[in-house]
Amino acid sequence: MFRRRSTSDIDAGDPTPETAEETLRHLQGQEAKGRPTPKRKEAETARKQRLTPPRDRKEAARRMRAKRSEERQRTQAALHTGNEANLPARDRGKVRRFARDLVDSRRNVAEYLLPLLIIILVLGFVRTSAAAWVQLVLWAVTIVGTFIDTGYLIVKIRKELARRFPTESTRGVTAYAVLRSAQVRRFRLPRPQVERGAKLAERY
Repeated sequence: MFRRRSTSDIDAGDPTPETAEETLRHLQGQEAKGRPTPKRKEAETARKQRLTPPRDRKEAARRMRAKRSEERQRTQAALHTGNEANLPARDRGKVRRFARDLVDSRRNVAEYLLPLLIIILVLGFVRTSAAAWVQLVLWAVTIVGTFIDTGYLIVKIRKELARRFPTESTRGVTAYAVLRSAQVRRFRLPRPQVERGAKLAERY
């Protein structure tokens, strides 16, 4: 009834046992395979540092400075790319994005106000009647043109906001658009995302 298994049965049924050297190589291979990449390792280290409470005030202050620096970098990048998630609170939301696009899609007289004022100031140092006449004309054209164009912008943006966003809060958006229109295009932040003359989307 009971019989001993033969050597051939053991060889056929059981896998060949690994030698110590083979076992070591196998474990080393698993360890190398499971080793995190440098980026993953850095992320894990940063996560552990966030979860670990600071040991003293100096470390707490250092972590706070690092966090603020990281937030500033994300915000600065968002101001150039237009990423809504990391924009400052004053620039977030589809209503303000539409206001920026409306301003950036047109030529605004107010954006030429500063260069024209510099020219007028320079002409003030020229002691000739012709320079004085040009200075007077430029001053009048600048003031009247800025007043008319800004008034048109206010009417247009209020009309578009009422049509496109009837249920959204538009408080402060008109002033936001007027201030942006007075900035030179290349220095505006967030950076313009539309070209001049572009047709704006109906939905934001």
